[in-house]
Amino acid sequence: MAALRTIAVVGASLAGLRAVEALRARGYDGRLVWIGAEARPPYDRPPLSKEVLRGEWEPERIALARDGLEAFDTDLRLGTRAVALDARERRLRLEGGAELGFDGLVLATGAAPRRLPTELEGVHVLRTLDDALAIRRALEAGPRVVVVGGGFIGCEVAASARARGLEVAIVEALGQPLEQALGAEMGAVAAALHRDHGVALELGAAVAALEGAGRVERVRLADGRALAADLVVVGIGVRPETGWLEGSGLELRDGVVCDSTCSAAPGIVAAGDVARWDHPRYGELRIEHWTNAVDQAVAAAASLLDGPGGAAPFAPVPFVWSDQYDTKILVAGRPRPGDRVRIVDGSLAERRFVALFGREGRATGAVAMNRARRFMEWRRALRADLPFDAELDRAVG
Repeated sequence: MAALRTIAVVGASLAGLRAVEALRARGYDGRLVWIGAEARPPYDRPPLSKEVLRGEWEPERIALARDGLEAFDTDLRLGTRAVALDARERRLRLEGGAELGFDGLVLATGAAPRRLPTELEGVHVLRTLDDALAIRRALEAGPRVVVVGGGFIGCEVAASARARGLEVAIVEALGQPLEQALGAEMGAVAAALHRDHGVALELGAAVAALEGAGRVERVRLADGRALAADLVVVGIGVRPETGWLEGSGLELRDGVVCDSTCSAAPGIVAAGDVARWDHPRYGELRIEHWTNAVDQAVAAAASLLDGPGGAAPFAPVPFVWSDQYDTKILVAGRPRPGDRVRIVDGSLAERRFVALFGREGRATGAVAMNRARRFMEWRRALRADLPFDAELDRAVG
């Protein structure tokens, strides 16, 4: 620890904040430079597609450090973008030309949303607070809403728009919403949930073009049909923010490639959406969930302070939740399309259930709707290498 005179944290994100907290909590008392591209202090992102979009919460409610950031004693540089890294020389170049040398570095730059090619007004993505506030203002005009992408963000935006009584359609390239995360069977349950709340679903559909005279008016599908739209929200995934790291000496492959302790190079660790690391059970992962950003930031800080050979592998059971209408969807582990599915509690028809996923005789994950207590029991059980067979019932007995 004494050798780390200066540690830089790049990213005023949830992962960046938790890394700063963890470094100080573990006794690091050296210089801590905290760099963030956004001018805003760190805030919580999950409410952006729900409470903020519905107009129930104002921005101050989602601040992550409501008592201020001064307690962490950092050289805080918000509104400053890191533009280049020399990993070997341990130097950062910042926007404007300034350079910063460091002994340790935490990369927590997150990800940026994928976009559709268009210059039309009325087309949005949802990643930042400014994005959410812009969409919220647009929703107040009562538009016809088309959401492109039926993942978690797309489904949450659709649910929030329906809560405002608006006409909403989801366009999804796969056969069901949430299919990539939950598989086809659970995706069909999610589809029924949205249909019951009045959302039009265009499944197995591709977007050919966004059309309009200066402002979006239609979403043209690949089969030639057109959906009327005054507002389009694009939720087709994200790309990790690694463009500025090209030529840095780090390995980049859909994220910053790390070992099992979140180390990307000597003195450099990564956490959150930008990190791709070697999970001891699940293999190479990059996870975009809130809980992973929190836990991985703590693990990365420990890895940086403890040094090579001193840190334990980061091996969580991944966990994510999503609130849509009056339904809470919970996911643990790594369920994948093609896994076998077994309902271990409740029923699909009532949308109150826990489903266990398995492959090659082992449990891979669990999905639940409105069954939080039983789900948490299965989530804890997944920390062990559960069999996916007749012995399963005794695993959480």
